[in-house]
Amino acid sequence: MIIKTIEKDPGKKILAILKKSLTFVCLKKICLMTKADLVKNIADKTGLEKKEVQKVIELFMDEIIHALSKGEAVYLRGFGTFNNKFRAQKIARNIKKNTSLVVPAHYIPSFKPSKSFVDKIKNNIKP
Repeated sequence: MIIKTIEKDPGKKILAILKKSLTFVCLKKICLMTKADLVKNIADKTGLEKKEVQKVIELFMDEIIHALSKGEAVYLRGFGTFNNKFRAQKIARNIKKNTSLVVPAHYIPSFKPSKSFVDKIKNNIKP
């Protein structure tokens, strides 16, 4: 594992961790993998072109969004479930203006990881 520190702004350090073929950018102990990183890693591992992999990933995300917008849940065995959660109507407050506003009832997308997914994360990430 190679760890190098890059100074972008004074006082802020961004750690770039290069492990095997995976590239992560870490800011304050929060690692982020972008869609471009995901496309690159899958293309490297499968030998497919990046454009093909990107199209598959975008179609995958579009199908999940389409299913959720129809009110369906998406279950991926060993990974987790994408579904909609209902949020009841509530009154929110704007403290600066000292006003109230009504937030109507709505659905929000949510993800619940599978037990095997959670176990892999718990066993591999150390605080």
